[in-house]
Amino acid sequence: MLELKGKIEELKGKFVGITKILNTDKLKKELESIDKTMASANFWNNQEKAKGIVLRRKWIEEMLKEIEEISKRLSDVEELSQSEELTPVLEEEIEELEKKLNNLEIKTLLSEDMDSRNAYLTVQAGAGGTEACDWADMLLRMYRRWAERKGYEIEVVDITPDDVAGIKSATFLIKGPFAYGYLKGEQGVHRLVRISPFDANARRHTSFAAVSVIPQIDEDIKVEIKDEDLKIETFRASGAGGQYVNKTDTAVRITHIPTGIVVSCQQERSQFQNKRKALELLRAKLYKLELERLEEKKKKLEGEKTDIGWGYQIRSYVFHPYRMVKDLRTGYETTNVEAVIDGDIDPFIESYLRWKAAGAGN
Repeated sequence: MLELKGKIEELKGKFVGITKILNTDKLKKELESIDKTMASANFWNNQEKAKGIVLRRKWIEEMLKEIEEISKRLSDVEELSQSEELTPVLEEEIEELEKKLNNLEIKTLLSEDMDSRNAYLTVQAGAGGTEACDWADMLLRMYRRWAERKGYEIEVVDITPDDVAGIKSATFLIKGPFAYGYLKGEQGVHRLVRISPFDANARRHTSFAAVSVIPQIDEDIKVEIKDEDLKIETFRASGAGGQYVNKTDTAVRITHIPTGIVVSCQQERSQFQNKRKALELLRAKLYKLELERLEEKKKKLEGEKTDIGWGYQIRSYVFHPYRMVKDLRTGYETTNVEAVIDGDIDPFIESYLRWKAAGAGN
């Protein structure tokens, strides 16, 4: 029992530290401020901004409820610790409380400037032909499932299907508090090893797909884009065929000539809307590019030679000859491949955030 009481004191100390970092008083004041904003008559005039505020409010409310629940559980376990007969129940409660505190602690690691933003996530098929396109589609589904479980809103920006199966590329916007903070560690090359369903001889194939994650930036962040630097093209949006094929060139592709960055959008009904969405994505990409340049400059001044970019392998998903998903940076691994492909990637996200906070990712 003494050992369990010591564990309770340890958890209480951890809880105090976490709540100090999260600053619960500040969160409560922000919630009051949001409620006042939402009560104004013109709140819904800008629906995109309003939705973002509503999501932020929901996140703060859930965070405060989570903190309150953990505080109550700590009081409960202290009461349970007064009786030797309740030791088995106490052990279970402590185990559950520890899990909840670990989940809360993860949220303290999302402290970088852009972490609280929505995220643009792009999946691009790499080497491997149809097999790679199918793998890109599997990854797309994995991230969609993860986002749905988080209660995030998913908006498709652009998608290019393969002629046989899967997708060549897809970009979608994940809207929700700290979407970028959670997903930023997913950026890189993802490798799949499996028996190909497209190979009549049932041979093992290795495929690659690249994932890129950038934060959505607000209009108050200035990114200069000159009209003369843009090449704007229109084309017909791809569809399911037949009556669903667009008869007009509503899709928009924009090339930023100085950097060579290409963005496109084909999911909106009008060319104007697609152009607006594509420009928004371009602004976000240019902003991130500038941040990467500044970081590269800083590392050169510091004498570091770490490569910056997302063109490197971060994770392997092996279906054959054994079953395992392993992150090559953090070392975290699991044999439950099906759960991961179905969107259960939180353990990988959490291990990355802890790894980065420890300085290993710098």
